[in-house]
Amino acid sequence: MKKGFLVIAMLCITLVTYAQDKNKKLTMEVDGKCEMCKMRIEKAALGVPGVKFANWDIPTHQLSLIMDERKTNAMEVKTALVAVGHDTKELKASKEAYEQVHPCCRYREDNTDDSKKH
Repeated sequence: MKKGFLVIAMLCITLVTYAQDKNKKLTMEVDGKCEMCKMRIEKAALGVPGVKFANWDIPTHQLSLIMDERKTNAMEVKTALVAVGHDTKELKASKEAYEQVHPCCRYREDNTDDSKKH
């Protein structure tokens, strides 16, 4: 009886492990407005262990990621983004983190696309 339970438990653990995607693609909305924001957002995302690719599109504010779900998850990436001052749909950067971004990058007051200016 115990062996049967152990075998079933091992199968479940194996299935859960394989169910996590090694190269999961996802997109999320991140606030920002310029090339400096793009560099900061991508650097913060790539700083999370398990994130293999990050590309933030200025006009759409969409961050495209490829990440290893066995090493990280979307919430860890969002936490890294708010730590450098960029809001996501679910998490907002603290006032202190937001004030650390360059004054031209302050998107809360003016969320226009400034990618052509700098």
